[in-house]
Amino acid sequence: MLREVTALDRVPESIPEVMPEFVIEMLHITKDFPGIRANDDVTLQLRRGEIHALLGENGAGKSTLMSVLFGLYRPDGGRILKNGKPVNIANPNDATAMGIGMVHQHFKLVHNFTVLENIALGVETTRAGVLRMDKAREQVVALSRQYGLSIDPDARISDVTVGMQQRVEILKMLYRDSEVLIFDEPTAVLTPQEIGELLRIMKNLTAEGKSILFITHKLNEIKQVAERCTVLRKGRCVGTVAVADTSREELSEMMVGRKVELVLTKQRAHPSEEAALRVERLSVRGRHQGKPLVNDVSFTVRRGEIVCVAGIDGNGQRELVYALTGLIAPDSGRVYLGGRDITRASVRERNKAGIAHIPEDRHLHGLVLDYTLAENLILKGYYRHPFQRRGFLRFGPIRWHAERLMRDFDVRAGQGVLTRARSLSGGNQQKAIIAREMGEEPDVLIAVQPTRGLDVGAIEYIHKRLLAARDCGKAVLLISLELDEALNVSDRILVIYEGGIVADLDAEGATAQELGLYMAGSRKKAAV
Repeated sequence: MLREVTALDRVPESIPEVMPEFVIEMLHITKDFPGIRANDDVTLQLRRGEIHALLGENGAGKSTLMSVLFGLYRPDGGRILKNGKPVNIANPNDATAMGIGMVHQHFKLVHNFTVLENIALGVETTRAGVLRMDKAREQVVALSRQYGLSIDPDARISDVTVGMQQRVEILKMLYRDSEVLIFDEPTAVLTPQEIGELLRIMKNLTAEGKSILFITHKLNEIKQVAERCTVLRKGRCVGTVAVADTSREELSEMMVGRKVELVLTKQRAHPSEEAALRVERLSVRGRHQGKPLVNDVSFTVRRGEIVCVAGIDGNGQRELVYALTGLIAPDSGRVYLGGRDITRASVRERNKAGIAHIPEDRHLHGLVLDYTLAENLILKGYYRHPFQRRGFLRFGPIRWHAERLMRDFDVRAGQGVLTRARSLSGGNQQKAIIAREMGEEPDVLIAVQPTRGLDVGAIEYIHKRLLAARDCGKAVLLISLELDEALNVSDRILVIYEGGIVADLDAEGATAQELGLYMAGSRKKAAV
């Protein structure tokens, strides 16, 4: 006898799988290092197709948490879920196989390889033992067009801009078909124009279905692109908030634990008539071409004022600073410190005469990465009393000096003054350099991007220190790519374009739009 088949008897050919809300869940993560708990019971959940910001002070544990997700560190507690299922990420190869990619704060590129070779490195195609790059080239070019990532596949990494190096790092992730992209302080070394391009690229990536974890200190960037933000403070999770419903002031207070002065209030400068630093018709030519990189530059910085050199990166700022600090010799012109001609003086002679230098590249010119923090903090004065006696270092005074600077400048390190500089967070490396240079009480401070990579609390502190130095009669030459910093901190702004000073403006009356015209070369005004 035949029985009627009901709906309950029918077995569907396939039941559609319901994807979980979160593509990544890091639940109750704990990570310890000697002397410090970097992550303390941290939970972070990343939705599919969102840009999720991770905000915190320097040393709050942001990079550590992302390094756990990418397999660089093993957590001491907690678990990680991907698409709702527990996963074990033992190393970066595991993370890559699971579709998790990371752009590190300091790029991981081979400088004498080409762009294409760096992107394909580790996942190369071979045939009969011979490397075949033709298919990789097609795929890389297609990805660059799809996501608007302009590159030159055949250029060597050593010859391309920082902005292109970052695009190479992003293409490395896309080439490996990563669906979860981690950006660790991606805008710290970019120009304002490159930052705008990167934020646009990030939005395009999420429109294509990627999910992004975005570590940054810059509240404006979070407000522009992120949907939610998780805030860490001293290793612990303060909370996760909807960015659209949270003000910049509220985010900064969550991060620092107190109200932060985002726009500095300052008294008008009263500089003396005496020029602390005077530059006369300075020119520096490139090593391999005759074109001057610094072209007939003249200006003065008086005691009791902050003068900012503003401009798009690559317009001669670096060569100007190198000539002022003694790292290179100018081709013509003179540099005077007070009334003394220091044009041909050595770096040490300039330091002893009263010049301090916060360099642009903290790894190349700022620190010896394998030295301890104490050793780095006496690099400029190790030969002086009380740090040496009869040619031998005196570790007691060195340690006391380093501990004082760490307290004064809030440098955080797991093993205190014995911590290797390499193991510090990028922000704490920067604060260590600032502590060493400003701790010398210089007559002239040349500060190149001094707040790069710092959180809003540290930026506020550094800006106040610069103003305090000015008010004590010191001269400060600030080189900055940040228009807000130039307008808020400085008293005068010199705009540099193609190696020449095209404007000398009173910061109080200047606007970002006006500066932009000068920086682009659309307007020129004789420097004073």
